[in-house]
Amino acid sequence: MDNIGFASLIIIIVTLVCSYWGFKRAVFFEKYLFEIDRILIDKEFVRLISSGFLHVGWLHLFFNMTTLYFFSGGLEHIMGSSYFLLIYFLGLIGGNLFSLFVHRQHGDYSAVGASGAVSGIVFANIALFPHYEISLFVFFIPSWLYGFLFIIISIYGIRSKTSNIGHEAHLAGAIVGMLISILLQPSYAFANILPVMLLLIPSVFFIYMIIKNPNFLLIDNYFFNKHSGYTIDDLYNTRKVEKQREVDRILDKINKQGLNSLTKKEKNALDEFSSK
Repeated sequence: MDNIGFASLIIIIVTLVCSYWGFKRAVFFEKYLFEIDRILIDKEFVRLISSGFLHVGWLHLFFNMTTLYFFSGGLEHIMGSSYFLLIYFLGLIGGNLFSLFVHRQHGDYSAVGASGAVSGIVFANIALFPHYEISLFVFFIPSWLYGFLFIIISIYGIRSKTSNIGHEAHLAGAIVGMLISILLQPSYAFANILPVMLLLIPSVFFIYMIIKNPNFLLIDNYFFNKHSGYTIDDLYNTRKVEKQREVDRILDKINKQGLNSLTKKEKNALDEFSSK
């Protein structure tokens, strides 16, 4: 692909800075990560975007930014920086919204990473250049085959929950990126209609099944066993009681030992409760 574009470079730099700051500052990391309760209950919708600029470690960060680097140049050159950014951020938001839907009853589920956005860029490339060859260890395969394998692995990962990888965000981000690139460059998509449909049909059908029949995802996994039967109202009430108990404990500590006895974390919790 072509050299990296300006928008891609800015995204990589900002993500590197934010991720590094998240590595160093736990408060910053916790404030902006993707967390179900914080978004659905506390309405902190900024986390749908901010979580894409945080990563769990250097390897996670390196993999996402390296992938973005290799796949961004050609796409930004054809689309322009504005449309490139549109694909990137809608892939990020779309991936997180689908993850939010899948895990809507898992209040303690959290995630970070630009994987949904990067998947959107990768699959936008695949839609436009399905025969572009990708290196897979010592083998070279066409990008459409890479995309097909990616979709199969993502669907299996969502269903099985064999790891803590956010496969649902990857899959949804990929589909959003592909659809937007098709809308913006329909001539490319029609010229490659067979590989594009090979990728879109199983993905869209799988997402449709999840929306139409949520029980499709109710399989034996950690989150289902732990949270089955809970609703957002249940989570809200439980969390409200827990917060009240924590505040009561802090106030009791102030009464017995004075204000100076509070830790920084306790003071922050009291300030947060007072502001609400």
